[in-house]
Amino acid sequence: MSTGSQPESTTTDGGGGGRGSRDGVHIHQSRRLPDFLQSVNLKYVKLGYHYLITHLLTLCVLPLIAITVVQTSQMDIETLRQLWIHLQYNLVSVITLFVFLVFGSTVYIMTRPRSIYLVEYSCYRPPSHLKVRFQQFMEHSKLTGDFDESSLEFQHKILERSGLGEETYVPEAMHYIPPRPSMAAAREEAEQVMFGALDNLFKNTKVNPKDIGILVVNCSLFNPTPSLSAIIVNKYKLRGNIRSFNLGGMGCSAGVIALDLAKDLLQVHRNTYAVVISTENITQNWYFGNKKSMLIPNCLFRVGCSALLLSNKHSDRTRAKYKLVHVVRTHCGSDDNAFKCVYQEQDEMGKTGVSLSKDLMAIAGGALKANITTLGPVVLPISEQLLFFLTLIAKRLFNSKVKPYIPDFKLAFDHFCIHAGGRAVIDELEKNLQLLPVHVEASRMTLHRFGNTSSSSIWYELSYIEAKGRVRKGNRIWQIAFGSGFKCNSAVWKALRCVKPSPSCPWQDCIHKYPVQIPA
Repeated sequence: MSTGSQPESTTTDGGGGGRGSRDGVHIHQSRRLPDFLQSVNLKYVKLGYHYLITHLLTLCVLPLIAITVVQTSQMDIETLRQLWIHLQYNLVSVITLFVFLVFGSTVYIMTRPRSIYLVEYSCYRPPSHLKVRFQQFMEHSKLTGDFDESSLEFQHKILERSGLGEETYVPEAMHYIPPRPSMAAAREEAEQVMFGALDNLFKNTKVNPKDIGILVVNCSLFNPTPSLSAIIVNKYKLRGNIRSFNLGGMGCSAGVIALDLAKDLLQVHRNTYAVVISTENITQNWYFGNKKSMLIPNCLFRVGCSALLLSNKHSDRTRAKYKLVHVVRTHCGSDDNAFKCVYQEQDEMGKTGVSLSKDLMAIAGGALKANITTLGPVVLPISEQLLFFLTLIAKRLFNSKVKPYIPDFKLAFDHFCIHAGGRAVIDELEKNLQLLPVHVEASRMTLHRFGNTSSSSIWYELSYIEAKGRVRKGNRIWQIAFGSGFKCNSAVWKALRCVKPSPSCPWQDCIHKYPVQIPA
């Protein structure tokens, strides 16, 4: 039986049936270590190491507890009586210890951070008449008369390689020939997406808008007066003492910034709800010039909006979907190249647009490195931290050519929501973080179905994962967003239950079609 089982193992890992049989006989005769190692999948060795280090404290404490229990069970009545007498003579010490424990527990309970729960969220899905196909996009671009042949060809190539599908949405004003960008049209777009997301949110949660104590709205490129947050207060008749904030110019990572602001406010204001709105406005920010670095946003950015309902009420834990675990923000704005890599400006013809630098991916990589350097120690298991630390020491002391160890973030997170900024962004993060295709599936499919919806894209991605039925109780979700400035921001959530897709989720009638094959 021993000889028969070993060739099977070797064949599985070696890839050849005949050779596996010879190796099996060879192992039986000499039992050499190298052949044994070839029959073992090293990922299981690493997984075992991870479990050992993670539960090392438990493995050390359990024997001590067992010894204590055994020793206590062997004590007779006389020994217990002597212990009681000893405690009576040291009554002052016992009372002092008790008071200290009570005081310490009270201070801890009063000063510890309040738990922040995500009760529900909603992603806006535009009406079908706002869909734009590639052919329609190119025909409209040509008919406007604003783009030369070189610019039209450039936009066509970007669309083909972008990872976007044929069912993304652009605002109403851009469907006219010529387009009708105006303040009124931009305001109409903003109201349409924000009210659409909020109506669905309030419907699903049964929360009275007057119970909202905190409102945070982020939109980078459209900041009218009155503000977008004031528009929402007026629409839903929110209460007069609401803490409202309107964040502008902070790019695609502003959704995590708005979340962080709401989190801090919920630490101060007890027993209340916070609503966070993340969107971008396309109508007044379409570029009608021929500078190629400013044409890329036309091809990638599409209509979208998300609305979150956060709570610091302990009673909401039972119905909440997720608990906020960490928010880590990284700002690289002190570097001039990072500051200008996503830059709103006018071209030589005086036409306004957002220019994307050729160094964008390199700058994003540096920002990500800084962000995960801060995030890693609080989310990675101790096994990964030790491997990273030991590799760093070896590199410094023995050999500068030793490759740095890249922590396995798949051991820290179950799901990844990478900002759908573009195909190149997703490709780079998949490669650098050593992720599997399933880990970036939500990002790729969101980019394909809805395009780059800016700061709300990470919520369309989470909605995709929920619609696929993949979120289980205890799962951890990592949301990563990049934005102008340049910023990289992360949010970590823990699922409080097996999460089902929300009513009227944006994927409800098309999730069965995904994932789709993205053309190379």
